[in-house]
Amino acid sequence: MTAIKTWAPDDRPREKMALKGTAALSNAELLAILINNGTKDQSALDLARILLEKCQQDLTKLGKMRVKEIQQLKIKGLGEKKAITIAAALELGLRRQASSHQKTTITSSKDIAQYLQSRLQYKRHELFMAIYLNRSNKIVYETVISEGGLTGTVADPRIILKQALEHDAVSIILSHNHPSGSLKPSKQDELLTNKIKQAALLMDIQVLDHIIVSEAGYFSFADEGLL
Repeated sequence: MTAIKTWAPDDRPREKMALKGTAALSNAELLAILINNGTKDQSALDLARILLEKCQQDLTKLGKMRVKEIQQLKIKGLGEKKAITIAAALELGLRRQASSHQKTTITSSKDIAQYLQSRLQYKRHELFMAIYLNRSNKIVYETVISEGGLTGTVADPRIILKQALEHDAVSIILSHNHPSGSLKPSKQDELLTNKIKQAALLMDIQVLDHIIVSEAGYFSFADEGLL
């Protein structure tokens, strides 16, 4: 095997990125930079290509994988440290995407739905979030209320309303993801939303929406007339 350092500068991922920018690099070349070095038989670029083949060239699939799952692919030269580096880089990409959709003032379901989708759509288990707003519809606080398994999570209305009072919120947007990809609310989703809505009204707090997100898009309770 010929070492990467002996290649022409335009063919070396690091030098190529320095000369031409990130857009000029393939997915394999970008991963090779993260992998950093290969084995005596395979370059970092070879390892990157093998990793992508194992994931069917799907970065979304790779982004969902935990460190242990990357290791379980049994790619020689791709141990825990390199798996951690890859997982961290992909998570940063997701957070960058989320921050690009974040708006401090909410005027429609779309404003918050895109942000929530970028935050939650790739999670492999259900998370239930609450977004708290002031009288100007500006976000004052957001938090994950609970985390569940592949099929569901439980959200305690008392915790949600306690956080609203602590942050002087006058309205709340609820959200959770469906790892299955379905956007259809379950009967339990509808019952929980109504329960939180009624409890919030006793404190003069309004539930503006409940948004379900998945890779397929989002579902707004408010837009569909369910609130």
